[in-house]
Amino acid sequence: MVHGSRQVAAEFVGTAFLLAAVVGSGIMAQKLAGGNVALALLCNTIPTGAILVVLILIFGPLSGAHFNPAVSLAFAIRRRIGWTVALVYIAAQLVGAVAGVWLAHLMFEQPLWQSSLTVRTGAGQWLAEAVATFGLVLTIFGCVARKSEAVPYAVGLYITSAYWFTASTSFANPAVTVARSMSDTFAGIAPGGVAAFIVAQLAGMFAAVVVSGWLWED
Repeated sequence: MVHGSRQVAAEFVGTAFLLAAVVGSGIMAQKLAGGNVALALLCNTIPTGAILVVLILIFGPLSGAHFNPAVSLAFAIRRRIGWTVALVYIAAQLVGAVAGVWLAHLMFEQPLWQSSLTVRTGAGQWLAEAVATFGLVLTIFGCVARKSEAVPYAVGLYITSAYWFTASTSFANPAVTVARSMSDTFAGIAPGGVAAFIVAQLAGMFAAVVVSGWLWED
């Protein structure tokens, strides 16, 4: 895949919209759910899964619609993209993720600069992030190998499901994790928990690369 300004812009804009949806829907859900955390989580889940389908449909033909450093690294390891492309994508994703969080804050008239106080840590949370990322990467490679046009819907549905079956509510994305630490809202994670989440996500990604390479040989 050749990378250029359009591909990088696609990764930036796509990741920004993803985080605006995650954080913005979390703020809206918390406002409207009347203290019902389960309802708030459901209201946060549906927009996230839905926006992923839309973003992958519109940006997939341009950049592959990774929006996730773990996915870009997985594609580089599987030699689907070059390492330079992966690193450029990751930079765009990280900047886009922060921009998306700030955009959500501005839309809801909240302070731009925030630091989350929501503690998310512990063995169960870390295992959940490894499982969530493993399943996400496996979903992507499985669809790419057999039915690539299904990727947008499979990813959207997987994340919708993983919000509920994982203890961590399925971040499964290092850029999302970093950016959500900068929002003291429903979707936030305290900065102290970020590093362990990312380590778990990368572990899940590497496991999925190995398993997917065996299941669906290049």
